[in-house]
Amino acid sequence: MSDEQKTDESLQAEQAQDEPIKDETSEEIKSNADNSEDNSEDNSEDNEDNEDNDNDKVSATDELSTLDTDELIARIKEAQTKAEENWDVALRTKAEMENVRRRTEKEVSNARKFGVEKMINEILPVKDSMEMGLKAAVDMDIEDESVHKIREGMELTLKMLGDALIKIGVTEVAPQEGDAFSAEFHQAMSLQEIPGKESNSIIAVMQKGYLLNERLIRPAMVMVAK
Repeated sequence: MSDEQKTDESLQAEQAQDEPIKDETSEEIKSNADNSEDNSEDNSEDNEDNEDNDNDKVSATDELSTLDTDELIARIKEAQTKAEENWDVALRTKAEMENVRRRTEKEVSNARKFGVEKMINEILPVKDSMEMGLKAAVDMDIEDESVHKIREGMELTLKMLGDALIKIGVTEVAPQEGDAFSAEFHQAMSLQEIPGKESNSIIAVMQKGYLLNERLIRPAMVMVAK
């Protein structure tokens, strides 16, 4: 192979290597051009928005500059009136939200305190029955070992029931004979004239009352002297 042929082949190889580089460079230039166009469009839109805002400000300023003093004062008073109205609305809304929060807290608190009221009202008659049965057993005073054991069992059960009620906030309203009648805690079942008894005093207790967390759920039933 001659030296001229070798030279031609070397030139062709170099040209073949340069072509991909040229293609890559062309694509990069084209991509940069596209990005430049996109950025130019975005900047153009931003500039248009800014121009619109500036135009609005200029228009508002021009409008105000054409008003006389009375009209300016009227505009200011109108703006102040609207601001005061909005402030009043905000204050009322805040107060209403505060009332809603307080009502909700109270309802949740009452639900926790008095949610068991219905169940307690079902239990109290059982407690009344046990107390009457135990009182009858004590009054009979039967000297029998089996009866004595039953009475001890009833006393223990009644004590456990009373302790459980105290733990959940139940307390007794147990007036004594001679105490003053209180319409807040007592229910008068009858009025009787009894010599030597002070008027409006309790002469007998027919049934104890109960409080649940300091709220009356059942008044004590009593007989009152008149």
